[in-house]
Amino acid sequence: MNVAAIGKGNPACRQSVTRHRNIYIAAAASALLLLMLLPMVHWIFLNETEALFDVMKLKASAVKKLSGSYSVFTFLSFVQDSKQGVLGLWSFILLMIAAASAAFHLWGLGLFFLRKKAAGGKGMLPMYSRIQSGMLFSLLLSAGTLGLILFANNHYGMAGFRAGAPVYASAAVSVIGYLASKRMEKDERTLRREHGFLEEVRRNWILFLFLVPCFVFFLINNYLPMAGIYFAFTQFNFRDSLFASPFVGFKNFEFLLHSEILHLTTNTILYNLVFIVVGNVLQIFFAILISQVANKYLKKTSQTMIFMPYFVSYVILRVLVFNVFEYDVGLFNNFMTSIGSPKVDFYNTPSYWPWIITVFYLWKNIGYGMVVYLATITGISSDYYEAAQIDGANIWQQIRYITVPLLKPTFIILLLYALGGIMKGQFELFYQLVGNNGTLFSTTDIFDTYVYRITTTQPLSMGLGTAAGLFQSLFGFIVIILTNFLIKRKNPEYALF
Repeated sequence: MNVAAIGKGNPACRQSVTRHRNIYIAAAASALLLLMLLPMVHWIFLNETEALFDVMKLKASAVKKLSGSYSVFTFLSFVQDSKQGVLGLWSFILLMIAAASAAFHLWGLGLFFLRKKAAGGKGMLPMYSRIQSGMLFSLLLSAGTLGLILFANNHYGMAGFRAGAPVYASAAVSVIGYLASKRMEKDERTLRREHGFLEEVRRNWILFLFLVPCFVFFLINNYLPMAGIYFAFTQFNFRDSLFASPFVGFKNFEFLLHSEILHLTTNTILYNLVFIVVGNVLQIFFAILISQVANKYLKKTSQTMIFMPYFVSYVILRVLVFNVFEYDVGLFNNFMTSIGSPKVDFYNTPSYWPWIITVFYLWKNIGYGMVVYLATITGISSDYYEAAQIDGANIWQQIRYITVPLLKPTFIILLLYALGGIMKGQFELFYQLVGNNGTLFSTTDIFDTYVYRITTTQPLSMGLGTAAGLFQSLFGFIVIILTNFLIKRKNPEYALF
């Protein structure tokens, strides 16, 4: 009997062969689009360079240096060298789209090479999803490149820029590949008994409708402003306006690196670590204490008294600190004088201020965090405590074996949220307590106060401020991704994503 003939006549075998062929076709299309994104593949060509550079008011020596062709990854170097800031934002957006496209294609190809491990669960559906996302970004990149060329030619009044063959090839492969992969994905969904996004919307359209206002809110207030990171790579001036200022690459970041960035980073991280660790420990401690108070009126009064400092403004806090630690008439030095001890010059002694800042931060914020933990404790079922009492557990054992373990999920979630902003210091706290007292900067200067000073004392320093903010955000993003990864490996149920 012919085994091959049996295999060909077997529907399950034919389905398996078709599935594997589809997977290879999708991966090949993704790999082809990824190759088109390589820096040596040129998408934009310059025409009539001498006339174009004459319109751009560039010197004759620039003709040879800047002539030729560029990929979407290298076109920003042309924008920078030619000082054509009007093309900068558009080019920068194309670079971001190209990076996103490459990331999704690499992600999809990675799932392709690990397909044996993905045999269960959703099978190859994640691979199709990533590849299709990469194809959509590739199509958007092609359309954006054509739009940039049309804009540039219209701006300079001549056909100085031309799209290369990879632009059209990428668009064609993206459209064909996306439509084909959607058809392949349908077969995979049938095999895995999974329905697609459109079917999910059809089934739960009311729930999705409720998500629309939330989506619009975050789009307007969180995602669209992210285009402002472009200013971290420009030297803003009023003559060229926001979107035409010269593109300067990483010069703003070089300025930060040449400044005391290591000192600022160390100060910011150490202060935040103390605030996070000591703050959460004290918040848990006070929440447990309040929860054990039996008298209702004493419990409410204690909770209110601990929570009240949170509403004290930082300006008022500055007045309080100044009146306590001022050298001549401060409360502390008056007390020291009354007992015959020498005065302490706090405002000229940096070593005291890490303690002062930490104490007043904790005094002001413990009550707010305590409420969160107290709410968690209130939600713990009394059955646990009653069972523990029957088994003979005293109050300390109940706290140790019931309350503290059940506070763990809340602690981890709050920790992850706090670590996301570990490079963003408490600007109001530091600025109000220290101000512009340069004597104390060695122990009190953090990123936020430094950025404030350079943006208010140096003219047109929007780029420096944006670069510093971008550095802080990226640092926090990396920290929270790594922390979430470590938590997910040990306690997956506690991870954010």
